[in-house]
Amino acid sequence: MDFDPALLRAFVAVKETGGFTRAAERLHLTQSAISHQIRRLEEQVGRALLHRTTRRLTVTEDGEDFLRYAQQILETLDAMTRRFQPSTISGVVRFGVPDNFMGDRLPPLLSQFARAFPATRLEVCVSMHLDVRAMIRAGELDLAVVMSPPGCEEGTCLRRTQLVWAAAETFELPAGASLPLAYFPKPCVNREVAGAALDAAGIDCHVVFTSASPHGIRAALLAGLAVTVLTREDVEPWMKIVDGRYGLPSLPSVDFSLIWSENGKTECACRFGQLLVDMPEPPVQPMPRTLGKA
Repeated sequence: MDFDPALLRAFVAVKETGGFTRAAERLHLTQSAISHQIRRLEEQVGRALLHRTTRRLTVTEDGEDFLRYAQQILETLDAMTRRFQPSTISGVVRFGVPDNFMGDRLPPLLSQFARAFPATRLEVCVSMHLDVRAMIRAGELDLAVVMSPPGCEEGTCLRRTQLVWAAAETFELPAGASLPLAYFPKPCVNREVAGAALDAAGIDCHVVFTSASPHGIRAALLAGLAVTVLTREDVEPWMKIVDGRYGLPSLPSVDFSLIWSENGKTECACRFGQLLVDMPEPPVQPMPRTLGKA
């Protein structure tokens, strides 16, 4: 029997992303389209490839065997495409991005670009600490994603997100105590926005923990040492949003924007930038618990 490569790609995407919704985002299809393709594939094979429950999606034993063959077929098709329809685009793309913008969507995007333009080379800097604006001005990066504070219109807006105050579920501030804070090093938009809001509200606070790594900030929160500022998407299940508690004011939304260096808009960099512009929004996470005023 002949298998439609589109059906094979849908099955592989569901397995690699862990679900129909993210597979649909990867392939730029609707969730119903992915479900239809998987159903067609299972009908053609004559057996179940996935086991679905309300809580979990797993690959059956037959599905595991089928997956290996599907991956081999798709790798061969992709290699044949690269061999006989080579891209003429070549060069180096130097890209900077903060940790909290792409998450688990970065590897598939990089892989997609590398497959589409094998003659290009990507140089990627991922950090919450590096001053990518300065690197853009110095010509050290071709393009970068930056967090833009309220009222700052720069580049192309890729996504808008809400900043919130966050702490561990176990965090409690003794009455009359100074508010302990965990921040990324300067320059940091989260820190700048939070500082301005705290100054305007006249809240007694101090910095107890500084880390250039999101893992370091999470460690400080997990230990119950501090409150920090995160995008709503970065609030994890073991955290709570404390907007309005301890006198904390609400924070504004900020934009993730794509900016370019003066000479950065080469053909290969523009192709990579277009992938960023076309990238779907991240899936909506369940709303974390929010505590009101104390």
